Amino acid sequence: MNVIYAFTFSEGDTRTFRVDIDRQSSAPDAGAPDWTRLAYCQCSNCPLSSKTHKHCPAALDMVPIVEDLGDDNAYQKVRVDVEDDRRRYSKDTTLEEGLRSLLGLTMATSQCPLLSQLRPMAIHHMPFASSDEFIQRSVSLYLLQQYFEKRNHRTPDWELKGLVERNQRLQLVNQALWQRIHSACKGDGNLKALLNFFSMASSVSFSLETQLRKLESRLG
Repeated sequence: MNVIYAFTFSEGDTRTFRVDIDRQSSAPDAGAPDWTRLAYCQCSNCPLSSKTHKHCPAALDMVPIVEDLGDDNAYQKVRVDVEDDRRRYSKDTTLEEGLRSLLGLTMATSQCPLLSQLRPMAIHHMPFASSDEFIQRSVSLYLLQQYFEKRNHRTPDWELKGLVERNQRLQLVNQALWQRIHSACKGDGNLKALLNFFSMASSVSFSLETQLRKLESRLG
């Protein structure tokens, strides 16, 4: 399944990006910029070795986005149209919000061993998700996975400890990717988008109980 993001700027210029949810390989590394090399700002918890992987898989996939939109202002108004095989979304918003959504999807579908843990969320991608929606989707999917663990006679994690631990690992990845992109961007669009995405992921690790209480008060 392909997800297509189209950013239309006020002057009428449209820039389009396609993400293949089912892809099994990274973008080609021929001519890739130095900031994509694995050893450059490598995640402290990266399981890959520069001896076998010259480039960071997630960084390779982000190159077209960074090169095309990295010099743009985060708060300029754009129209973002998102289309997949099932439906279409449209929103007049800031470049930062559209980028946050696109970068999150790109990261989750990369061949990075850590980020690929988010692929199940990418299958049912929800553009422009709020922090509350991100929390609810993350927790709901994790609990569904634990139900299948129990059904297959394995030990489920109803306390969500694994979810918190996973997001703590992903925070280190987000921080390292931010450092990579920082060296490549003159504008602040991609940087603010990653920081916003990082903030949402952090809420699962540091304030999950608070977020769950908010959801309980609304759903109870």
